[in-house]
Amino acid sequence: MLSGAYTLLMTPFKKDLSLDEDGLRRLVRIQVENRIHGLAPLGVTGESPALTDAEVARLVEIVVNEAGGRCRLAPDTCSCNLEQTISRVRLYAELGCDYAVVFAPFLVMPTQEGLVDFYRRVADVSRIPVIVHNAPERVGVNVEPKTYGKLIGHGNIIATKDGNKQLDHLAKILYLAKGSTFSVFTGKDTTCFPLMSFGGSGVFTVAGNIVPAVMRDLVDLVLQGKTEQARQLHFEYYELFEALRLETNPMAVKEALALLGLPGGPLRPPLTKLTEANRELLRKLLKEKDLL
Repeated sequence: MLSGAYTLLMTPFKKDLSLDEDGLRRLVRIQVENRIHGLAPLGVTGESPALTDAEVARLVEIVVNEAGGRCRLAPDTCSCNLEQTISRVRLYAELGCDYAVVFAPFLVMPTQEGLVDFYRRVADVSRIPVIVHNAPERVGVNVEPKTYGKLIGHGNIIATKDGNKQLDHLAKILYLAKGSTFSVFTGKDTTCFPLMSFGGSGVFTVAGNIVPAVMRDLVDLVLQGKTEQARQLHFEYYELFEALRLETNPMAVKEALALLGLPGGPLRPPLTKLTEANRELLRKLLKEKDLL
């Protein structure tokens, strides 16, 4: 069964908004040095919708080369178009990624049967295992537990990164996956410990950009049965987990990287800088954790 903490890797830009390739390499090295279990570039945190196809390919190539097989790689397709999704999945396989995270189609508002058909079509042709990405707040449609029930038996659909914060939703998916090798990850740092406490496999983490060792340890502690230690870590960093999603992700995590003197750079429009009040809150929390 797949498990671990996968950092939702932020995409650094230069002042002119071009891709900061050297900065990206540095960020990947930091993750690898902190022994993160995996990297998940090109999601919402990575500003994927603002990237061109050429930039997507270049970014994945850099991450693969810099990681050098020292952690697992699971880039996101972040597309509502079936052909583009399949094209990106094929690209990720060719470049040497381990998995493809497949965003539920946005804007088109598919039915649940449409979602089943979409994921089966992608998984049928993919050379690497597929991870479902459910983000109802982003796409306007929720991958319901009954839909997972129809996907879990597909040999090439191995996990979900589910951003639905309702624990009964996550609990139902775990129930439906019992006896299988299907893994259930949360896409929210605040629900990592609760989900793993009742059988989840880990987290796709925004906070991993800032505290990769903390997220690695949190997941490892639960997997090792050290629940009380994991609970304490969860509570210790809970406010930071919340703050790193202030306003609109990835506005806060880019601000945090800037405060720490790490590559991040500006956000591409229409995203804007964090408000001054939230910037000061973030600075306060980073200081409290001795990160500043």
